Amino acid sequence: MNTKYYDLINQTYYFPQEEFKLNKDNLQFHNIDLMKLVEKYGTPLKFTYLPQISNNINKAKSWFRKSMEKNKYEAKYFYCYCTKSSHFEYIMNEAFKNNIHIETSSAFDINIVENLLANGKINKSTYVICNGFKRDQYIDNIARLINNGHKNAIPIIDNFEELDLLQGQIKGKFKIGIRIAAEEEPKFEFYTSRLGIGYKNIVPFYKKEIKENKKLELKMLHFFINTGINDNAYYWNELVKCIKVYVALKKECPTLDGLNIGGGFPIKNSLAFEYDYQYMVDEILNQIKIACDEAEVDVPHIFTEFGSFTVGEAGGALYQVLYQKKQNDRENWNMIDSSFITTLPDTWAINKRFVMLAVNRWNDVYERVLLGGLTCDGDDYYNSEQHMNAVYLPKYNKEKPLYIGFFNTGAYQETIGGYGGLSHCILPQPKHILIDKDKNGIFATEVFSEQQNAEQVLDILGYNKKKNENI
Repeated sequence: MNTKYYDLINQTYYFPQEEFKLNKDNLQFHNIDLMKLVEKYGTPLKFTYLPQISNNINKAKSWFRKSMEKNKYEAKYFYCYCTKSSHFEYIMNEAFKNNIHIETSSAFDINIVENLLANGKINKSTYVICNGFKRDQYIDNIARLINNGHKNAIPIIDNFEELDLLQGQIKGKFKIGIRIAAEEEPKFEFYTSRLGIGYKNIVPFYKKEIKENKKLELKMLHFFINTGINDNAYYWNELVKCIKVYVALKKECPTLDGLNIGGGFPIKNSLAFEYDYQYMVDEILNQIKIACDEAEVDVPHIFTEFGSFTVGEAGGALYQVLYQKKQNDRENWNMIDSSFITTLPDTWAINKRFVMLAVNRWNDVYERVLLGGLTCDGDDYYNSEQHMNAVYLPKYNKEKPLYIGFFNTGAYQETIGGYGGLSHCILPQPKHILIDKDKNGIFATEVFSEQQNAEQVLDILGYNKKKNENI
């Protein structure tokens, strides 16, 4: 009978896959022997496989290049990295090996941009697309960047007051963009995005505040929807409305030559994941070109802001199953040596699912389980995979340790989880390693951060601060 864990995965999905295969009984991820990582570094363990960042960037560039050739699209494509997905230096160092640009969302992002400039990772021709609601410090930092000669820094106007704030700080003429406040999918609790300016207000806003202003040069229309770039009626409908605004605005504004279609390429969340990236790029560019040709205006340069797509598939987390609790006749709880709430917060906050697989014991009999984290919180669990209403793993055996892996976790989890700070039930942050590969295909690993210790936690909580003897 086909009762082994390998049989289950092989019958349910096409396996092996591009990034996953087996070495005897153990799982490999991009040819990385995961059990060797466990043996060397222990668990819980987070890792980042740096080459995958460059791989995904170059895939996207290739899709847009092919599509522009196919559609005779006479403009350029600019890949921007959405920094809020992961701000870490090792991410930036890898990403900016690939001649890309950057999108920011808050004040401190500009400090990172300045650091990248100082260290030669980017240059003054790099586009810096400044998104988000802009508080005073963000305005100050954008102004400083532009005043210091970074002419390709483009603040994206989110509301009617930002123009005055920017003009008050920036010397001379500068470039701007305008963000469209897209209408949200029906499942949302609100109708229109809180970010940007409404479709109907953009052209009047341009005529009133920008057209005759010699200090401003409108270069970009920005379009972003929360659900990402998906092949459904909602996305195509919003895109068409965006293109119509672009055409109308272009007829009024000759300097406008960029359309930012935002971010949102999905990443693999299951072994059953299917998405035709090339088709989507072809269709997007085709619709833009048709509309522009009909209106007799030049097609715009295309900007994207890929965050999760850039870094998500580079990340992973490894855990050990410590113990199995049988709570009733039906439920077997496999308790992991960490917490989902603290290390993979999106599994708890938005019910996000990642690729989850056993790391070892693939030739053992499988069973249905629930996965529990170590916090004293009833919601610290993981109970289903994306396309399966359950979790299946090799059967628990106290004498045979079981390790599991969550993959494609590289976007948002560290920052949302409060990297370097306190975690729920003050469980320690796991050890984090970086994995790279040289030209000869040799892997190299280094520890980015050790597992958080008690002294670090006490420091944060204020217990180790020296008391003022005079008090």
